[in-house]
Amino acid sequence: MKKLLTLILIFTAVAASAQIGERRNNLSIGAGGGFVMSNVGFTPKVNQKMHTGMMGGVAIRYVCEKYFKSICSIYAEVNYARIGWTEDIIDNNDAPVINPTTGVAEKYSRHMDYIQIPLFANLAWGKEEKGFQFFFRAGPQVGFCIGETTESNFNFADRNMNDRSNKVVAQDTMKIENKFDYGIAAGLGMEYSIPRVGHFLLEGRYYYGLGNIYGNSNKDYFGKSNFGNIVIKLTYLFDIIKTKSK
Repeated sequence: MKKLLTLILIFTAVAASAQIGERRNNLSIGAGGGFVMSNVGFTPKVNQKMHTGMMGGVAIRYVCEKYFKSICSIYAEVNYARIGWTEDIIDNNDAPVINPTTGVAEKYSRHMDYIQIPLFANLAWGKEEKGFQFFFRAGPQVGFCIGETTESNFNFADRNMNDRSNKVVAQDTMKIENKFDYGIAAGLGMEYSIPRVGHFLLEGRYYYGLGNIYGNSNKDYFGKSNFGNIVIKLTYLFDIIKTKSK
């Protein structure tokens, strides 16, 4: 995984300096936001639904060249994102587990607020000046947890352990141990450009975490606890520097 991250960073640097194709010098900045669905890959397994939250931040893009029909650029963001996990508390018949004290189905979610910084090598195909283009981007992402909250409708001492099909509950009372997160993200999207107005980007993205939120040594409870995020994001960019048309 470390070698893969290194190769992605090298590819990004080469894309920035390559002069093989038609030279471009386009710099755009902007902002965007969207919807993020997340979970945590626990080992031992924890039954989960997708945790939902919002994300948004600033973006910057530098287009360096057009190689044949591929428009090459470097794209980066600084985002705030609310991610985490939501437990699917069910019995062996896939029915919700009822708390004996409250008489309602037990619910538990952990919300974690992150600052995330992805850095992408970006390839696009289509219209540069006006119209649609499609793009693919991939690269490393780092993040830092700035806060966490727990949402539940039962007291931990009174939870219904007898009816649960999954009895792994250590995570419910454990605060995050590793606030720094890192991994690989990739996305597909569509961009519509309007001269003198800007660029509108709609993207679907997936992030796979290579780090763990809890310790994973032999003495720790979890062997793995990494994030998986699905992002749907809309971004607006406007040009700061633009290559003059021939």
